[in-house]
Amino acid sequence: MTSSISRRITIRDVAKAAGVSLTTVSHALNDRGVVDPATRARVKQVAAELGYRPNVRAQRLRSGAANSIALVSSMPFAVSGGVSRLGFMMEVAGIAAEAAMRRGLALVFVPPLESAQALLEGLDIDGAILIEPLAQDPNVRLLQERGVALVSIGRQGGTADTIPFVDLQSTATARLLLEHLWDQGRRHIALVQGSAARDSYASHKKVYDAFAALRGMTPRYAEVDEAQGEEGGRAACAALLARYPDTDALCVPVDAFAVGALSALRQAGRKVPQDVMVATRYDGLRARTAEPALTAVDLHLEQVAILAVDLLFEHLSGNTSRLRAAGPEPELRARASTQAAA
Repeated sequence: MTSSISRRITIRDVAKAAGVSLTTVSHALNDRGVVDPATRARVKQVAAELGYRPNVRAQRLRSGAANSIALVSSMPFAVSGGVSRLGFMMEVAGIAAEAAMRRGLALVFVPPLESAQALLEGLDIDGAILIEPLAQDPNVRLLQERGVALVSIGRQGGTADTIPFVDLQSTATARLLLEHLWDQGRRHIALVQGSAARDSYASHKKVYDAFAALRGMTPRYAEVDEAQGEEGGRAACAALLARYPDTDALCVPVDAFAVGALSALRQAGRKVPQDVMVATRYDGLRARTAEPALTAVDLHLEQVAILAVDLLFEHLSGNTSRLRAAGPEPELRARASTQAAA
């Protein structure tokens, strides 16, 4: 009697049909090793035609690989989570998970909790993507000690490039926001951002200082503890407005702080955008649902997340030559917070 269950197609079947060795099939299907591009394409085509599906358990036993990567952030939920925690971090997570799956990798999301380091110590992963890591980020140190391949979204804070990264174009973003406010006729622009040692904060401060010096603008600057979230942004902006009452625009790269700034302005009786304009960096749910809606920057996170997964996959495959991937150019999304009525 014939069984109704079809025999599973194996790597040996693919090798036989393609007329190549088992090693060549393995390297071709996993994008590893040195395989002629035409041969790689033929092997993949034969595998698809035969209906080959890899035996994940067998692969892991042979290679010792977990076929899993982690997405890690040290940014507290107060600034990275957004409304219902649907912020920058979660947007990257969703896109990265899909991109990883297409590479045959599972993605584990490690949120910024106090217990996260204990989780990372025992997590069975081959690599990790870190979101805007700190200069002395404990997650980076821990994972490096474990020998886990690392890539960051945004350059790590500090002066040395210790891990490969996808450039978030922080310098270009800062210029875009400041020039937009200047073009709206604002001449007393303040910068409010986080106090943590992140590269984006350092880049924005450097651009702001040069921008102010070039235009003869008095610098007005405030820093906020990330853990304080919207309330921290409100308090910092209230203090800044008290010190510099002629401030007519706020560049607030962290969206949580920008929402806090709107609250401070309402409490001070200042109208947005008529009296003071407000612009932020991340074009997320906070920016779009704020009242008034916040001018923000499209960082094209879908492309950024895919670039990060691709760069990490290269390093996992043994190709460690590329240490930087240029992210897409940022695009301004002007909204009511910087658009004065005609």
